[in-house]
Amino acid sequence: MKTRMRLFYPLLIALVLAAVTFAYAAANTVPASSAGDGSNTISGYTVSNVHYVLDTTNPSVISAVEFTLSGANTPQTVKIQLVNGGDWYSCTLSLSTYSCNVGGAVSAYDAAYLRVVAAQ
Repeated sequence: MKTRMRLFYPLLIALVLAAVTFAYAAANTVPASSAGDGSNTISGYTVSNVHYVLDTTNPSVISAVEFTLSGANTPQTVKIQLVNGGDWYSCTLSLSTYSCNVGGAVSAYDAAYLRVVAAQ
């Protein structure tokens, strides 16, 4: 009987401690929040109707670039680059055409390509 009592009291103490710990943890409140993890395919945009606007006083420089983008969503940020490693120019949407003011900073000779970056 003494050996049963020796096992009973430690087991009883462990159960009481577990119940108190559970009750304390259940009393904690955590504010609602959101978290997530996932992946999705990055779909591209199709650039079309590209129009280079030459400066009216010096037609050897580009003053703006205009084009349309088609894709699943309307991008929030659109920028272009006309010279490899050169400056990036922000674009704005008006109706369905994006217009990027270059301000005559790029000569028509130096504009080697049109790089368009668009993101939601």
